[in-house]
Amino acid sequence: MSGDLLQTKLYVPRLRPSLVPRPHLIAKLKAGLAGKLTLVSAPAGFGKTTLVSEWIADCERPFAWLSLDERDSDLTRFLTYLIAAIQTLAPTVGERTAALLASPNLPPTDAVLTALLNEMSAVPQEMALVLDDYHVVDARPIDAALTFLLDHLPPQLHLVITTREDPNLPLSRLRVRGQLTEIRAADLRFTLAETAVFLKQVMGLELSQENIATLEARTEGWIAGLQLAAMSLRGHQEDVDSFINAFTGSHRFVLDYLLEEVLCQQPDPVQEFLLKTAVLNQLTGPLCNALTGANNGQEILETLERANLFLVPLDNERRWYRYHHLFADLLRQRLQQNAGEDDIAALHIRASQWYEANGLELEAFHHAAAAHDVERAVRLIEGEGLPLYFRGEAAPVRRWLDALPEAEFKARPSLWVTYASILTMTGRLQDNIEEVLQKAEAALQTAVHDGKTADLHGQIAAIRAMLSIVKNEIERIITQSQRALELLHPDNAPMRATATWTLGYAYQIQGNRAAAIEAYAETIAHSQKSGNIMTEIAATTCLGQIQETENQTHQAAETFQRILQLVGDPPWPGACEAFVGLARIHYQWNDLETAKQYGQQGLELARQLENVDTPAACGVLLARLKLAKLSPSAT
Repeated sequence: MSGDLLQTKLYVPRLRPSLVPRPHLIAKLKAGLAGKLTLVSAPAGFGKTTLVSEWIADCERPFAWLSLDERDSDLTRFLTYLIAAIQTLAPTVGERTAALLASPNLPPTDAVLTALLNEMSAVPQEMALVLDDYHVVDARPIDAALTFLLDHLPPQLHLVITTREDPNLPLSRLRVRGQLTEIRAADLRFTLAETAVFLKQVMGLELSQENIATLEARTEGWIAGLQLAAMSLRGHQEDVDSFINAFTGSHRFVLDYLLEEVLCQQPDPVQEFLLKTAVLNQLTGPLCNALTGANNGQEILETLERANLFLVPLDNERRWYRYHHLFADLLRQRLQQNAGEDDIAALHIRASQWYEANGLELEAFHHAAAAHDVERAVRLIEGEGLPLYFRGEAAPVRRWLDALPEAEFKARPSLWVTYASILTMTGRLQDNIEEVLQKAEAALQTAVHDGKTADLHGQIAAIRAMLSIVKNEIERIITQSQRALELLHPDNAPMRATATWTLGYAYQIQGNRAAAIEAYAETIAHSQKSGNIMTEIAATTCLGQIQETENQTHQAAETFQRILQLVGDPPWPGACEAFVGLARIHYQWNDLETAKQYGQQGLELARQLENVDTPAACGVLLARLKLAKLSPSAT
């Protein structure tokens, strides 16, 4: 071959003296030698070349190597270097082909490749050829040439490609025929154990297991991210915890790497797409279209996935994606630098509108809150029929309300009521909820007295009834519940369900079981009308307890089982009372093993709540079960 070739492009990279052993991946690579092609495809910094170098050092088969660069997009140059790489193992291969490539009238590509294949077929030894960084080659003629080679590859030659993006080769056909081995980002990510080895043994850091786990989660096992973090940590040994907790894609080493290796390598339209969609936690084609104003969102997402551009698929259909956490940090920082607050808010509003139109109110609320659009956020919280905080989303709504300035509450008395309701639901009784209710009443004094104002007063009464349960003020529970039912709008099924439940609870404590059952039946009806499963579970639980008290054990067991069907699997902590009730009933039936199973499940769920009564009751019951097993007469 010509002496003009750069010989360093043909050198197998030297194996690093210290690396993280990856025997499971090496075993997969070795098994893949039975096929035609091994594809190692992952974003920048995932250790593709290092893994293949480790494989070569551990493999008996000889390997040829070709490090590609942008200039290799010329077909003649590409084939010339490919032949030179093979000649490092088989010096006589390619002599005739090289002469054809040097001809002033280059024959058809198929003729050149046929000559090369015939020469390779004559070599008896098994060998493998690595094409490293194939993504830098951007030429359809080269893709076509490789496809031809793969279709007619002699059995003694195996091809290995490392790349940041999937090549335009017949991968599906090879995959179906079992001739393709694939190593992708999901395979290359360091596990927690590998992260520990890398940080401690390779990078020489002494970190706690908690800090290692935090870095592994923050980087998602991205090897370059871990290395950049470790390099930075060497200058922050005095405050490791703070550095790790603050480590994001905006850290200067990570930022520089992602900017140079990833973002700035993309065409301007792709960069614009990336920045506009950076406000999203999940991405799908139509949602991206809503933000960009284009109609090619799905096409771009599929292109980004093929390009391994730090895009993580979230479903098997490849409809929903997310950005790698550190890459998302970078994009959001760049968006902040390049766009004004109004422009960013507009992106959030478009996302909120799309989510709302597609029935995803919580996501719509999050984007409205991010856009500081209070009116829109309040409307989304209130919902249609069932407020967000009654659908298990009290925590994010509370956090938003916690951050709002008091002026917003004064302008909207309903926010005070919503805040008090959420504090009550989340067990934040240490916060002075009564003070919040008084602020709401003070703000309502200047409001127009209409149906909406009356409904807010009814909600305040319903919340006070709930607060009175904690203090066991039975008469106050009844008074406030009845006041709530007088003032609440007939269509406010969620709060009417709350008020009828508190009323039933008070009647049950008084021993007025008939009135309690009637109130609970009304609660269940209101709950089913609005979809408020929490009050339905509470009322159904109380009904089961009344049935149990009246010795209707079979009916009570059916009622408690209905609760388990309502909560599904895994069950909510609020279902603990149903488990305990079933444990008591099976204990009475002398079915001690079943009683024990229900009792243990009830205890596990009850420990997740902020009260001590139910866990204590579970503990007592389980103790009685142990005694019953030791002494059958104890039952």
